[in-house]
Amino acid sequence: MANKNFKSKILLFGEYSIIHNSMGLTIPFDFYKGKLTFKSRNLSEEEAKQSNADLKKYAAYLQGLVEKKELGFTFDIEALNADIEKGLIFDSTIPQGYGVGSSGALVAALYERYAFDKVYNEEKPGTDDILKLKAQFAKMECYFHGTSSGLDPLICYLQHPLLIENKEAIGAVQIPESVKTGNGGIFLIDTKQVGKTGPLVQLFLDKCKEDGFLGLVRKEMIPFNDNCIKAFLKGEAKDLLSNVKELSHFLIAHLDPMIPKKFRKVWKQGLESESYYLKLCGSGGGGYLLGFAPDLEKARAELKEFNIEVIHRF
Repeated sequence: MANKNFKSKILLFGEYSIIHNSMGLTIPFDFYKGKLTFKSRNLSEEEAKQSNADLKKYAAYLQGLVEKKELGFTFDIEALNADIEKGLIFDSTIPQGYGVGSSGALVAALYERYAFDKVYNEEKPGTDDILKLKAQFAKMECYFHGTSSGLDPLICYLQHPLLIENKEAIGAVQIPESVKTGNGGIFLIDTKQVGKTGPLVQLFLDKCKEDGFLGLVRKEMIPFNDNCIKAFLKGEAKDLLSNVKELSHFLIAHLDPMIPKKFRKVWKQGLESESYYLKLCGSGGGGYLLGFAPDLEKARAELKEFNIEVIHRF
Protein backbone atom coordinates (compact mmCIF):
# COMPACT_ATOMS: atom_id res chain seq x y z
CA MET A 1 0.00 0.00 0.00
CA ALA A 2 1.50 3.31 -1.12
CA ASN A 3 1.24 5.89 1.67
CA LYS A 4 0.84 8.82 -0.70
CA ASN A 5 -0.98 11.89 0.59
CA PHE A 6 -3.35 13.78 -1.67
CA LYS A 7 -3.83 17.46 -0.88
CA SER A 8 -7.09 19.33 -0.97
CA LYS A 9 -7.76 22.06 -3.54
CA ILE A 10 -9.26 25.50 -3.91
CA LEU A 11 -11.10 26.73 -6.97
CA LEU A 12 -10.02 30.37 -6.89
CA PHE A 13 -12.19 31.38 -9.85
CA GLY A 14 -14.75 29.68 -12.05
CA GLU A 15 -17.48 28.49 -9.66
CA TYR A 16 -20.68 28.00 -11.67
CA SER A 17 -19.46 30.06 -14.65
CA ILE A 18 -17.30 27.18 -15.92
CA ILE A 19 -20.57 25.35 -16.62
CA HIS A 20 -20.98 27.90 -19.42
CA ASN A 21 -17.38 27.70 -20.63
CA SER A 22 -15.75 30.47 -18.63
CA MET A 23 -12.14 30.31 -17.52
CA GLY A 24 -11.27 28.67 -14.22
CA LEU A 25 -8.25 28.61 -11.93
CA THR A 26 -7.72 25.91 -9.32
CA ILE A 27 -4.78 25.43 -6.95
CA PRO A 28 -3.61 22.75 -4.49
CA PHE A 29 -4.33 23.58 -0.85
CA ASP A 30 -1.69 22.11 1.50
CA PHE A 31 -3.64 22.65 4.70
CA TYR A 32 -5.71 19.46 4.30
CA LYS A 33 -4.81 16.04 2.92
CA GLY A 34 -5.84 12.40 2.91
CA LYS A 35 -4.44 8.96 2.07
CA LEU A 36 -5.52 5.34 1.74
CA THR A 37 -4.29 3.27 4.65
CA PHE A 38 -5.20 0.49 7.07
CA LYS A 39 -4.25 2.46 10.16
CA SER A 40 -5.67 5.88 10.95
CA ARG A 41 -3.78 8.83 12.38
CA ASN A 42 -6.53 11.41 11.96
CA LEU A 43 -9.81 9.55 12.46
CA SER A 44 -11.43 8.20 15.60
CA GLU A 45 -12.21 4.49 15.74
CA GLU A 46 -15.83 5.20 14.89
CA GLU A 47 -14.88 7.53 12.00
CA ALA A 48 -12.49 4.89 10.65
CA LYS A 49 -15.29 2.29 10.67
CA GLN A 50 -17.55 4.74 8.85
CA SER A 51 -14.83 5.46 6.29
CA ASN A 52 -14.46 1.74 5.61
CA ALA A 53 -18.25 1.35 5.26
CA ASP A 54 -18.40 4.35 2.90
CA LEU A 55 -15.60 2.88 0.79
CA LYS A 56 -17.52 -0.38 0.53
CA LYS A 57 -20.57 1.45 -0.86
CA TYR A 58 -18.45 3.43 -3.26
CA ALA A 59 -16.64 0.29 -4.43
CA ALA A 60 -20.02 -1.20 -5.37
CA TYR A 61 -20.65 1.87 -7.57
CA LEU A 62 -17.19 1.55 -9.16
CA GLN A 63 -17.78 -2.15 -9.75
CA GLY A 64 -20.85 -1.24 -11.80
CA LEU A 65 -18.75 1.11 -13.95
CA VAL A 66 -16.09 -1.57 -14.38
CA GLU A 67 -18.64 -4.20 -15.43
CA LYS A 68 -20.21 -1.79 -17.94
CA LYS A 69 -16.74 -0.82 -19.21
CA GLU A 70 -17.57 2.85 -18.62
CA LEU A 71 -14.43 3.98 -16.79
CA GLY A 72 -12.16 4.32 -19.82
CA PHE A 73 -9.27 2.58 -18.05
CA THR A 74 -8.57 -0.74 -16.32
CA PHE A 75 -9.35 -0.62 -12.61
CA ASP A 76 -8.43 -3.38 -10.17
CA ILE A 77 -11.81 -3.62 -8.43
CA GLU A 78 -10.96 -7.05 -6.99
CA ALA A 79 -7.92 -5.65 -5.17
CA LEU A 80 -9.95 -2.71 -3.86
CA ASN A 81 -12.70 -4.99 -2.54
CA ALA A 82 -10.11 -7.26 -0.90
CA ASP A 83 -8.42 -4.29 0.78
CA ILE A 84 -11.76 -2.98 2.03
CA GLU A 85 -12.41 -6.34 3.65
CA LYS A 86 -9.02 -6.00 5.37
CA GLY A 87 -10.07 -2.62 6.82
CA LEU A 88 -8.99 -0.06 4.20
CA ILE A 89 -9.92 3.54 5.06
CA PHE A 90 -9.34 7.01 3.64
CA ASP A 91 -7.51 8.74 6.47
CA SER A 92 -8.35 12.36 5.73
CA THR A 93 -8.31 15.77 7.38
CA ILE A 94 -10.23 17.28 4.45
CA PRO A 95 -13.64 18.53 5.66
CA GLN A 96 -16.62 17.27 3.67
CA GLY A 97 -19.02 19.79 2.14
CA TYR A 98 -16.45 22.60 2.27
CA GLY A 99 -15.61 22.89 -1.41
CA VAL A 100 -11.98 21.90 -0.90
CA GLY A 101 -11.98 18.51 -2.62
CA SER A 102 -12.78 15.82 -0.06
CA SER A 103 -14.23 13.50 -2.70
CA GLY A 104 -11.68 14.65 -5.28
CA ALA A 105 -8.76 13.58 -3.09
CA LEU A 106 -10.37 10.17 -2.50
CA VAL A 107 -10.95 9.63 -6.22
CA ALA A 108 -7.35 10.64 -6.96
CA ALA A 109 -6.02 8.26 -4.29
CA LEU A 110 -8.07 5.32 -5.61
CA TYR A 111 -6.98 6.01 -9.18
CA GLU A 112 -3.32 6.19 -8.11
CA ARG A 113 -3.56 2.90 -6.19
CA TYR A 114 -5.86 0.73 -8.32
CA ALA A 115 -5.74 1.97 -11.93
CA PHE A 116 -3.51 -0.02 -14.29
CA ASP A 117 -3.02 1.99 -17.50
CA LYS A 118 -3.02 5.34 -15.71
CA VAL A 119 -1.56 8.69 -16.63
CA TYR A 120 1.30 9.28 -14.20
CA ASN A 121 1.22 12.50 -12.23
CA GLU A 122 4.98 12.57 -11.72
CA GLU A 123 5.32 13.84 -15.27
CA LYS A 124 3.80 17.05 -16.58
CA PRO A 125 0.92 15.71 -18.67
CA GLY A 126 -0.09 17.39 -21.92
CA THR A 127 -3.55 18.71 -22.74
CA ASP A 128 -4.72 15.39 -24.23
CA ASP A 129 -3.76 13.47 -21.09
CA ILE A 130 -5.34 16.13 -18.86
CA LEU A 131 -8.64 15.99 -20.76
CA LYS A 132 -8.54 12.18 -20.68
CA LEU A 133 -7.97 12.20 -16.91
CA LYS A 134 -10.69 14.81 -16.40
CA ALA A 135 -13.26 12.66 -18.25
CA GLN A 136 -12.28 9.53 -16.32
CA PHE A 137 -12.37 11.31 -12.98
CA ALA A 138 -15.77 12.83 -13.78
CA LYS A 139 -17.26 9.34 -14.11
CA MET A 140 -15.69 8.25 -10.83
CA GLU A 141 -16.80 11.34 -8.88
CA CYS A 142 -20.42 11.44 -10.11
CA TYR A 143 -21.23 9.10 -7.21
CA PHE A 144 -20.72 11.93 -4.73
CA HIS A 145 -22.43 14.88 -6.43
CA GLY A 146 -24.78 13.48 -9.05
CA THR A 147 -22.70 15.22 -11.72
CA SER A 148 -19.00 16.06 -11.79
CA SER A 149 -16.70 18.02 -14.07
CA GLY A 150 -13.76 15.88 -12.92
CA LEU A 151 -11.78 19.00 -12.02
CA ASP A 152 -11.50 18.35 -8.29
CA PRO A 153 -9.91 14.89 -8.62
CA LEU A 154 -7.75 16.27 -11.44
CA ILE A 155 -6.16 19.00 -9.32
CA CYS A 156 -5.86 16.65 -6.32
CA TYR A 157 -4.09 14.09 -8.52
CA LEU A 158 -1.78 16.40 -10.47
CA GLN A 159 -1.00 18.65 -7.46
CA HIS A 160 -0.28 21.62 -9.70
CA PRO A 161 -2.20 24.84 -10.36
CA LEU A 162 -4.43 24.39 -13.39
CA LEU A 163 -5.78 27.01 -15.76
CA ILE A 164 -9.04 26.11 -17.45
CA GLU A 165 -9.22 28.30 -20.56
CA ASN A 166 -12.34 26.52 -21.80
CA LYS A 167 -13.76 22.99 -21.77
CA GLU A 168 -11.19 21.81 -24.31
CA ALA A 169 -8.12 23.69 -23.06
CA ILE A 170 -6.78 22.88 -19.60
CA GLY A 171 -3.14 23.04 -18.61
CA ALA A 172 -0.66 23.48 -15.79
CA VAL A 173 0.13 27.11 -15.00
CA GLN A 174 2.51 29.04 -12.77
CA ILE A 175 0.85 31.42 -10.32
CA PRO A 176 2.58 34.49 -8.82
CA GLU A 177 4.50 33.78 -5.63
CA SER A 178 2.94 34.92 -2.40
CA VAL A 179 4.72 38.06 -1.16
CA LYS A 180 5.45 37.68 2.56
CA THR A 181 5.38 41.42 3.16
CA GLY A 182 2.40 42.14 0.90
CA ASN A 183 -0.37 44.30 2.38
CA GLY A 184 -3.09 42.84 0.19
CA GLY A 185 -4.10 39.23 -0.18
CA ILE A 186 -6.55 36.38 -0.42
CA PHE A 187 -8.05 34.71 2.64
CA LEU A 188 -10.56 32.09 3.71
CA ILE A 189 -13.50 32.43 6.09
CA ASP A 190 -14.89 29.26 7.65
CA THR A 191 -18.70 29.49 7.67
CA LYS A 192 -18.88 26.53 10.09
CA GLN A 193 -21.60 25.09 7.87
CA VAL A 194 -21.62 22.16 5.44
CA GLY A 195 -22.70 22.86 1.87
CA LYS A 196 -24.32 20.38 -0.51
CA THR A 197 -23.04 20.71 -4.07
CA GLY A 198 -25.70 18.78 -6.00
CA PRO A 199 -28.81 20.82 -5.05
CA LEU A 200 -26.99 24.15 -5.50
CA VAL A 201 -25.69 23.22 -8.95
CA GLN A 202 -29.23 22.20 -9.90
CA LEU A 203 -30.53 25.54 -8.60
CA PHE A 204 -28.04 27.36 -10.82
CA LEU A 205 -29.00 25.26 -13.84
CA ASP A 206 -32.69 26.00 -13.20
CA LYS A 207 -31.96 29.74 -12.95
CA CYS A 208 -30.20 29.56 -16.29
CA LYS A 209 -33.54 28.54 -17.83
CA GLU A 210 -35.11 31.82 -16.68
CA ASP A 211 -35.47 34.65 -19.17
CA GLY A 212 -32.47 36.91 -19.08
CA PHE A 213 -30.39 35.18 -16.41
CA LEU A 214 -28.16 33.21 -18.78
CA GLY A 215 -27.56 36.44 -20.69
CA LEU A 216 -26.38 38.09 -17.46
CA VAL A 217 -24.04 35.17 -16.79
CA ARG A 218 -22.49 35.57 -20.23
CA LYS A 219 -22.37 39.38 -20.29
CA GLU A 220 -21.36 40.04 -16.68
CA MET A 221 -20.37 37.03 -14.57
CA ILE A 222 -18.07 35.36 -17.11
CA PRO A 223 -16.16 38.55 -18.14
CA PHE A 224 -15.65 39.52 -14.46
CA ASN A 225 -14.47 35.98 -13.67
CA ASP A 226 -12.10 35.78 -16.65
CA ASN A 227 -10.68 39.23 -15.95
CA CYS A 228 -9.98 38.19 -12.34
CA ILE A 229 -7.93 35.23 -13.55
CA LYS A 230 -5.97 37.24 -16.12
CA ALA A 231 -5.17 39.97 -13.58
CA PHE A 232 -4.16 37.47 -10.88
CA LEU A 233 -1.81 35.56 -13.19
CA LYS A 234 -0.20 38.83 -14.33
CA GLY A 235 0.19 40.00 -10.73
CA GLU A 236 -1.99 43.07 -11.37
CA ALA A 237 -3.53 43.57 -7.93
CA LYS A 238 -5.53 46.71 -8.79
CA ASP A 239 -7.29 45.07 -11.74
CA LEU A 240 -7.80 41.88 -9.73
CA LEU A 241 -9.54 43.71 -6.89
CA SER A 242 -11.62 45.80 -9.28
CA ASN A 243 -12.98 42.71 -11.03
CA VAL A 244 -13.43 40.71 -7.81
CA LYS A 245 -15.56 43.60 -6.51
CA GLU A 246 -17.81 43.38 -9.58
CA LEU A 247 -17.99 39.59 -9.32
CA SER A 248 -18.88 39.88 -5.63
CA HIS A 249 -21.70 42.32 -6.52
CA PHE A 250 -23.01 39.88 -9.13
CA LEU A 251 -23.00 36.93 -6.75
CA ILE A 252 -24.89 38.69 -3.94
CA ALA A 253 -27.40 40.11 -6.43
CA HIS A 254 -28.11 36.94 -8.40
CA LEU A 255 -26.85 33.90 -6.45
CA ASP A 256 -27.61 34.82 -2.86
CA PRO A 257 -29.11 31.35 -2.08
CA MET A 258 -25.54 30.03 -2.41
CA ILE A 259 -24.38 32.44 0.33
CA PRO A 260 -25.10 31.30 3.91
CA LYS A 261 -27.66 33.69 5.44
CA LYS A 262 -25.39 34.66 8.32
CA PHE A 263 -22.79 35.95 5.85
CA ARG A 264 -24.95 38.02 3.49
CA LYS A 265 -24.69 41.08 5.74
CA VAL A 266 -20.93 40.55 6.13
CA TRP A 267 -20.67 40.18 2.34
CA LYS A 268 -22.48 43.51 1.74
CA GLN A 269 -20.45 45.28 4.43
CA GLY A 270 -17.24 44.44 2.58
CA LEU A 271 -18.62 45.87 -0.65
CA GLU A 272 -19.72 49.04 1.13
CA SER A 273 -16.48 49.62 3.05
CA GLU A 274 -14.30 48.36 0.17
CA SER A 275 -12.05 46.79 2.80
CA TYR A 276 -12.62 43.30 1.41
CA TYR A 277 -14.66 41.50 -1.23
CA LEU A 278 -16.11 38.04 -0.75
CA LYS A 279 -16.84 35.34 -3.29
CA LEU A 280 -17.85 31.70 -3.25
CA CYS A 281 -15.27 28.98 -2.78
CA GLY A 282 -16.76 26.16 -4.81
CA SER A 283 -20.52 25.76 -4.93
CA GLY A 284 -21.21 27.64 -1.68
CA GLY A 285 -24.01 26.94 0.76
CA GLY A 286 -21.42 26.59 3.51
CA GLY A 287 -17.79 25.55 3.77
CA TYR A 288 -15.36 28.35 3.04
CA LEU A 289 -15.82 31.78 1.53
CA LEU A 290 -12.93 33.39 -0.33
CA GLY A 291 -11.97 36.94 0.56
CA PHE A 292 -9.83 39.47 -1.32
CA ALA A 293 -8.49 42.56 0.43
CA PRO A 294 -6.32 45.53 -0.59
CA ASP A 295 -5.24 45.78 3.08
CA LEU A 296 -5.36 42.51 5.01
CA GLU A 297 -5.00 44.11 8.43
CA LYS A 298 -7.95 46.43 7.79
CA ALA A 299 -10.00 43.47 6.57
CA ARG A 300 -8.96 41.43 9.61
CA ALA A 301 -10.14 44.23 11.91
CA GLU A 302 -13.54 44.42 10.21
CA LEU A 303 -13.87 40.63 10.30
CA LYS A 304 -12.58 40.23 13.86
CA GLU A 305 -15.41 37.85 14.81
CA PHE A 306 -14.03 35.40 12.26
CA ASN A 307 -10.63 33.74 12.25
CA ILE A 308 -9.58 34.48 8.68
CA GLU A 309 -6.86 32.32 7.15
CA VAL A 310 -4.57 34.08 4.67
CA ILE A 311 -3.61 31.86 1.73
CA HIS A 312 -1.88 34.36 -0.60
CA ARG A 313 -0.35 37.83 -0.24
CA PHE A 314 0.25 40.43 -2.92
